[in-house]
Amino acid sequence: MDTAEYEGLEILSDDECHTLLEIGRIGRVAVTVGDVSVIFPVNYALLDGDIVFRTSSGTKLAAAMRRATVSFEVDRIDAVFEDGWSVLVVGTAVEVDDDKELERVRGLELRTWAEGPREHVVRIRADFLSGRRIVHPPRRRAISDAAASA
Repeated sequence: MDTAEYEGLEILSDDECHTLLEIGRIGRVAVTVGDVSVIFPVNYALLDGDIVFRTSSGTKLAAAMRRATVSFEVDRIDAVFEDGWSVLVVGTAVEVDDDKELERVRGLELRTWAEGPREHVVRIRADFLSGRRIVHPPRRRAISDAAASA
């Protein structure tokens, strides 16, 4: 995807999206339950460029067990300077059950904030990747940059 500006938004390249995914640690996974989309915050890490997160039995694991298409989003928003970016991944969720792959996941900086066991690992293999960044006019951007460095 080419970088372009559109109505105050910069469309991010795949490389920029991957870089932003690498620095994030909290994202949101959206799964479909019946006719309704539900969204859950998750702690995540990347494994070979794929999203991985721990979960217990429930909705997210059920989606992975049926190899459902899910959406994953990560963002950073600055309400003071009205800046931000977001990255969207759409792909197939699968439960990680291979011992070698689970060992690699254990080596990642992946821990959950929520108490309780999260004995399952879900991996999202991206089929679609998209990112956007808010773009301010030059004068406003200069003000924001000056305030951020103060």
